[in-house]
Amino acid sequence: MLNPTLRIHSPAICYFDMVRRCHSIREAARRLNVASSAVNRQILKLEDEVGAALFERLPRGLRLTAAGEILTRHVMLVLQDVERIRAELEGLHDVQTGHVEIATVEGAAVALLPAVLKRMRLRYPAVTVGVTVQGSQSIPAAVINGQADLGLAFALPRSAETSLLCAGHFRLGALVAPGHPLASHTSISYAACAEHGVIQANSELSIHHLVAPLHKHAAVAHKPLLQSNSMELARQLVRQQLGVAFQTRIGVEADLARAELLHIPLNDQGGIFSDLGLYARKGRDLPTAVRSMAHLIGEEIALREREEQPRTPRIS
Repeated sequence: MLNPTLRIHSPAICYFDMVRRCHSIREAARRLNVASSAVNRQILKLEDEVGAALFERLPRGLRLTAAGEILTRHVMLVLQDVERIRAELEGLHDVQTGHVEIATVEGAAVALLPAVLKRMRLRYPAVTVGVTVQGSQSIPAAVINGQADLGLAFALPRSAETSLLCAGHFRLGALVAPGHPLASHTSISYAACAEHGVIQANSELSIHHLVAPLHKHAAVAHKPLLQSNSMELARQLVRQQLGVAFQTRIGVEADLARAELLHIPLNDQGGIFSDLGLYARKGRDLPTAVRSMAHLIGEEIALREREEQPRTPRIS
């Protein structure tokens, strides 16, 4: 078994990273189980080598300076590479360990990702996983800065700093309750939905950027009843027939199966589609555990895309 305290770099890197996370030298020392003076000494040494202060000393704790932000990006890359090396060394002894950090959108965390995590646990029980739910627009930065190994998000623009590992093509539709006046439609326009009041995602979410142009072009007099970054709140309001929300089938699978909600494909522009993609930092050599997780996520996305095709054929 590989020594879990393997260090192939200066302790100052670990100390800096912990102080950055804790905003406190004393708390960082406690978590690292070392003396505060040792942590402070390493930070001062780094600041001397960099030639600039890395933290601002504030009454409520420490805050990164501009130099500290720059060093953070380097430190995150170093620590990720150490994790990859650790996993590869452990692989020589057939030890399936490691850690995977995922930044994901809310919809994918409802059913798709739990299905993947279940399979991951069965295959690699020693691999640990961290999941952070956030808006699509903030996920690329999490991947690029090293806060996440993988990013799972809808409709992200192309970036020179991220690589698309896989993607699924899903149709955007209106969510309504079974008793809603629009429930009998097999497809529908945004303008028709707006007549009954719409619930829009705010700009943190990719759906906002797909729906906002439709709202503008529909020349609707009414403003959205609600804008929120919570898709769960939107679904609850739809159940109470307080408005129409918009989403792909990803994240509402159980509601649709129980017939608690209906998903009516939008027919504007021949159909509005959103790609659910899995992203990693471009050029990064992914550790074994991360590659295994990415493979399972790709399989699950492909499965759900195949399941959707008979109901909502792709329109070109």
